[in-house]
Amino acid sequence: MTQHSAERTEAPTDSHREAPTGTHGSEQSRESESYTHGHHESVLRSHRSRTAANSAAHLVPLLRDDMTLLDVGCGPGTVTVDLARLVERVVGVDAATPVLDSARELAESTGTTNVTFEYANAYELPFDDDTFDVVHAHQLLQHLSDPIAAIREMRRVTKPGGIVAARDADYSAMTWYPDSAGLTEWNTLYHEVTAAYGYQADAGRRLLSWFQEAGFTPESLTGSAGVWCYASPESREWWGGLWAERCIESNFAVQAKDAGLADDVALEELAHEWRRWADQPDGWFSVLNGEILARA
Repeated sequence: MTQHSAERTEAPTDSHREAPTGTHGSEQSRESESYTHGHHESVLRSHRSRTAANSAAHLVPLLRDDMTLLDVGCGPGTVTVDLARLVERVVGVDAATPVLDSARELAESTGTTNVTFEYANAYELPFDDDTFDVVHAHQLLQHLSDPIAAIREMRRVTKPGGIVAARDADYSAMTWYPDSAGLTEWNTLYHEVTAAYGYQADAGRRLLSWFQEAGFTPESLTGSAGVWCYASPESREWWGGLWAERCIESNFAVQAKDAGLADDVALEELAHEWRRWADQPDGWFSVLNGEILARA
């Protein structure tokens, strides 16, 4: 496999970072605060598989039909629309206009009338203090250069006694079988790319720490973990296929090249390794997600 560059572009220090400058520069790498995954179809295919049951089970038991809920970083809205079935009113916000259009289409197609979608920056939510009973963020904080500032902003718009809920993956805790040097190389590269842009790939294990730094007391926090597992032929084909595409076509590939961490040959080889894993009849992959519930 092509050796990664030993030199790494330093990430800027401000909270709205520019992508590292390189020969593969692209406006795509600057979308949504240089969102690592971007919004390639392989990414949205993953996002659209998410539901309240498989992505917000730690929060669902606390929801009531008289609550208002804000979903920050709502993406194409599958979780948002699911949550709208459980509460009085939901607002979903995202910093990417195309996915908001998809979310609105989903709400319309499902006849969900108690949800609206708006453009918003996680650092500057366009709502008054103490507006929502619940503020929810799924797989958001790992993609922000200042997650603590975003947590403080989510708390600001939460009513006293309300709930701030978050869930984020932990890439170092991902595990798979059979052993694969290629997937290990992919995981290493993913950490290098996110570090170059100032993001934390292992966000899941840091949620309790981040929320305390954002001003929540330890007594107000409940931490937990949830797992996604891909071990059937269908789920292996789906998971391995979408990551193979991400390695060569998504914003992850753009950023890896922009930061001088990988070239097209290396990324093609990683895509091949993902497809080879997906073809294994005993293939197994798990994603550990850190979860937190915080009382404002």
